[in-house]
Amino acid sequence: MDDVEAVVLVGGKGTRLRPLTLSAPKPMLPTAGVPFLAHLLSRIRAAGVRRVVLGTSYLASTFEEHFGDGESLGLELTYVVEEAPLGTGGGIANVAQHLTSENVMVFNGDVLCGTDLGAVVNTHRHTDADVTLHLVRVQDPRAYGCVPTDDDGRVLAFLEKTEDPPTDQINAGCYVFKRSILEEIPRGRVVSVERETFPGLLERGARVSGHVDNAYWRDMGTPGDLVHGSADLVRGVAPSAALPGPVGESIVLEGADVAKDAFVFGGTAVGRDVVVGEGAKVEGSMLFDGAVIAAGAIVESSVVGAGARIEAGAHVRDAVIGDRAVVGAHCEIKGGMRIWPDVQLPPHGIRFSADV
Repeated sequence: MDDVEAVVLVGGKGTRLRPLTLSAPKPMLPTAGVPFLAHLLSRIRAAGVRRVVLGTSYLASTFEEHFGDGESLGLELTYVVEEAPLGTGGGIANVAQHLTSENVMVFNGDVLCGTDLGAVVNTHRHTDADVTLHLVRVQDPRAYGCVPTDDDGRVLAFLEKTEDPPTDQINAGCYVFKRSILEEIPRGRVVSVERETFPGLLERGARVSGHVDNAYWRDMGTPGDLVHGSADLVRGVAPSAALPGPVGESIVLEGADVAKDAFVFGGTAVGRDVVVGEGAKVEGSMLFDGAVIAAGAIVESSVVGAGARIEAGAHVRDAVIGDRAVVGAHCEIKGGMRIWPDVQLPPHGIRFSADV
């Protein structure tokens, strides 16, 4: 697709994922063994797109430090910093001057999706659309704004969340713009494509198409979604060419030391230099580099930050443990708890609800 470039919006602060995003932007969090953004870039490359512009803001330098010019990925990467939050539309407008192709694919940088990107572009071309949206069908659309389409695939409206949605189609955060339309978005101010740009196009009679499918899709904005999305990648439920190992019950990176009688399964990602002790059980979790899971500890559906320690016999479930934090022996951390970096919990503590 020589006439298609990609824009990935990665400027958000990821506040819903704190404390994980205190030290790294959300798209750079290790997900199934590599930065989350690597999975999206691999899909863009597989679709035949070669040039990608990253719209950065929060901790902007970390992206270029890791990915460089993109040559190792088979891509040409350009980085454009957003000095102040501009919304989705404003973020797109902020990078517009760096684009040269006739058609531009735009991605929200926090969505894990398995759709056929080439098919989305084909829909855009076949319908001669000004903008094409990837729309995904979900089982319960009440938590999302809905996007109904007619029999010809034309988008009819952008509806707010409702208890009685007229369709199960939602905006999946992937768009194809004619560059001429993209360049019309006002620069230098906050613009929402969902609330301003797309409704404005409908009002003036522009062709806004929907590419609808049932592809894998997950917004990775919360710790629970991050953990489950990572596990889906490890197990091969969500597709990615960026995995650092074969799909299976776990991915274990170089330098990790996992005891022979430890149980590590359910799509767990084990980072570099992680230690998992004798008899420990780790299910469907993310262990960042240098984490230690001591003998007999249990970690389920959780994130254990870099250098954090879960001491012997502790039980962590549905929780986030910040970098270098220590969960004392036989502590019990459950129910969405978030332990902030460097906090040390004493042995035998039982905590369920409040963040620490």
